[in-house]
Amino acid sequence: MAVKMASDGLWQGENPLDFALPLLAVQIAVVLVITQGLAFALKPLRQPRVIAEILGGILLGPSALGRLGPFRRTIFPEWSTPALDTVSGLGLLLFLFLVGLELDFRAVRRVGPRSVAIAAAGIVPPLLAAAGIVPLLDLAIPAPRQASYLSLCVFLGAALSVTALPVLACILKELGLLGVPFVETAMAAASVNDVFAWTLLALALAVSGGGREPKGPPLAPVYILSSGAVFVAFTFFALRPLMARLARRTGPCSSDSNLTCSCAVACALLAGAVTDAIGVHPVFGAFVFGLAMPREEGFAERIGEKVAPLVSGLMLPLYFATSGLHTNVDNVQGVAAWGMVALVVAVAVVGKFAGTFAVAVAGTGMARREAAALGVAMSAKGLVELIVLNIGKEKKVLDDTTFAIFVIMALTTTVIATALMTALYRHQSTATMPEIDGMELKGGDACPA
Repeated sequence: MAVKMASDGLWQGENPLDFALPLLAVQIAVVLVITQGLAFALKPLRQPRVIAEILGGILLGPSALGRLGPFRRTIFPEWSTPALDTVSGLGLLLFLFLVGLELDFRAVRRVGPRSVAIAAAGIVPPLLAAAGIVPLLDLAIPAPRQASYLSLCVFLGAALSVTALPVLACILKELGLLGVPFVETAMAAASVNDVFAWTLLALALAVSGGGREPKGPPLAPVYILSSGAVFVAFTFFALRPLMARLARRTGPCSSDSNLTCSCAVACALLAGAVTDAIGVHPVFGAFVFGLAMPREEGFAERIGEKVAPLVSGLMLPLYFATSGLHTNVDNVQGVAAWGMVALVVAVAVVGKFAGTFAVAVAGTGMARREAAALGVAMSAKGLVELIVLNIGKEKKVLDDTTFAIFVIMALTTTVIATALMTALYRHQSTATMPEIDGMELKGGDACPA
């Protein structure tokens, strides 16, 4: 059924909420009111804004307000789902572009092999644990799966091992810890972790075919991986030098900054379209393009400053709302399913903490308190894990119950990370918050997630 963009008005006998644009405007307003209200309520607990946004999405979904038939049919009717998903997906694409912009590997080079070793220590144990969790999921949730064992292992491994760099930065800023010595190592290790997570996800999508029956030739995964590698090489070795030349020409005070920003956003969107055509999710293309943006003359920073307010203030809350609309906590039923929730939370926290703490103390000689704080910091998930889970559900790799279990885990681990970090640095001064390469958070900046 075709849906008109706008109505002729109440005086003409038409309900505006039966039309796409006014309904979308109301949906966005409802999402912002709910998420900002929760953010205000959670502010005394010093939780990052991502917690309020995920909770707000779940509150609007079938787990809470979505139970009310009139609310669901009026504000979030089924016919409006494609438009809402498309707009929120666009916000996700731009957010991954911002994440790529903010990953500056000067910090990784400065910290050196230590950051890579710590990132690997936080990645490997949860990744290996995923292979043991999948059979237990089959026992706890006896439902037919569309995905193969391998693709499910890779997706769950990525969800368990990922560290959300933007969420970590927000937690550290909120607690006033950006001047503490372990932070640069944490940010560098989280940068390495982010790149690994998106590479692993791209590999999983290419090999698994997204959990569906393969449609193309038998060698389609090879073609996808080869095309993805060519795309990355072209972006870094052909586009990046051109963009660096443009950065030097425009300079920090150029009057063409708006045009440059528009071109950069357009290219990020096109990069997403290219990777989608290749067979990898569009967010991968936007992320790689953001990584390739030159840092000379503050080029990437200027673009981020223009794009971030719209994305973090409007489009990301909408993405969380759509995630919440697809999350039904009621799917997690019975002792076995809730036991799986406890297990995946334990694996996500203990696996990341133990590996990171051991390498930080034994391998780098870091003090125990700082090593413990580093292990806790690397356990923060939130947004990035939610993106991985949504892609897994979209591609039919994750069923509804598994998706709900891991969304609960994302919330729990992020809340735990904030609480434990507060306990470790209860008396830390919040007066000084110097810039850290790769994620500059000035006093008044809004966290990106």
